[in-house]
Amino acid sequence: MTADRTKRTCLAVILAAGESTRMKSSKSKVLHPVANRPMIAHVVDALARAGIADIALVLGRDAEKVEAAAKNAAVKSTVHIQTERLGTAHAVLAAREAIARGYDDLLVVFGDTPLITEAPLIAAREGLADGADVVVIGFETADPTGYGRLIVENGELLAIREHKDASEAERAITYCNGGLMAIDGRKALDLIGRIGNENAKGEYYLTDIVEVARASGGRAIAVAAPEEELTGCNTRAELAVIERLWQQRRRHAMMIEGVSMIAPETVFLSYDTEIGRDATIEPNVVFGPGVTVESGAVIHSFSHLEGAHVGADAEIGPYARLRPGAKLGDGSKVGNFTEIKKAEVGAGAKVNHLSYIGDAFIGAHTNVGAGTITCNYDGINKHITRIGSDAFIGSNTSLVAPVTVGNGAYIASGSVITADVPDDAVAFGRARQENKEGRAVLIRERNQAIKDAKKKDAR
Repeated sequence: MTADRTKRTCLAVILAAGESTRMKSSKSKVLHPVANRPMIAHVVDALARAGIADIALVLGRDAEKVEAAAKNAAVKSTVHIQTERLGTAHAVLAAREAIARGYDDLLVVFGDTPLITEAPLIAAREGLADGADVVVIGFETADPTGYGRLIVENGELLAIREHKDASEAERAITYCNGGLMAIDGRKALDLIGRIGNENAKGEYYLTDIVEVARASGGRAIAVAAPEEELTGCNTRAELAVIERLWQQRRRHAMMIEGVSMIAPETVFLSYDTEIGRDATIEPNVVFGPGVTVESGAVIHSFSHLEGAHVGADAEIGPYARLRPGAKLGDGSKVGNFTEIKKAEVGAGAKVNHLSYIGDAFIGAHTNVGAGTITCNYDGINKHITRIGSDAFIGSNTSLVAPVTVGNGAYIASGSVITADVPDDAVAFGRARQENKEGRAVLIRERNQAIKDAKKKDAR
């Protein structure tokens, strides 16, 4: 009978002290983003979802930045610096002080496995609750070449055999070591301390803990996780693979929940993208961080959204850009080649095409014509444009902030508006048209003479 895992305390040790040399980067690899979030933050989030509240970060380069990236309100973390690289068991012991506090369970995970979910972590802890001393998280693979094999008999994990040391029969095993494991927290320091370094590299390998535990009368088992969840990252090419797998998983989950994607492989989501049911996402759309799309909205092709809230049944694009602070009301429309930045567009309002709306408030059911610009920057400060409800802004209008256009007001096309416009007023902010009869002929003749002179000089 399995003990109640939820009543057991647990410490997770995240190993993230590697030099990341194969990334060819000026920063730690665990800081590189997957879905616009440092990969270590994905790992911490999975631990939090598994109900783990205490984390020990084993860090090396960029320790302060990695610590900041791993911040999570649901967990309490401590930092432990690994000054030498003497193998994975040695790395875990960098967190000796935290381990010694006496947790029931110890989880060892890696900071570069951002696809891990809570399910195998919970399964590993349940193995400890059921009496195992060591639980290794493994995976089945069609091509086990290069991986350590899990030697299992009658439900017991006998050893982890590295590929180079495996016999032909053992190399045929497709159940492989994923690297992550759970250890009985009351025995962890003793078991890890018994691991030797009698190998070619003179390093202390955590995988040896299986045989150490069994030699002392303990029990080791393995639990399986999907292969993709244990995908690690050492190079930029592997980072791209992880990004692709993350995107596939998230797109699939959204479509199952009722989001329509016409060509899902061309849609790119962020870790915190939220899209409601019956929303439609057309091909080639990119979501930066901080985007919420309500139900029924349509995001047309080639649009880019970041830090934006799109109301129910709103319509965006194609070729629209929503920047941070964009807030679109229900049923509103932002059309092609339009940019919205730090602006609210009221319910049913339309900014159909070729416009820039920044630092602005647009009331419900207002129509903003093509080529409209809110001139929000004076070279030093940003200023606000306020447009009321049911207003009409003619094409090619420049609204020089700070300025207010009242409810129901009309702005004549081609106007430059520098003063407030009252409710229901019509504003003209353009020079009076004058027609100069015959002047066009003179201009053409003058321009042709200049062109002919340039040709003559060129000879």
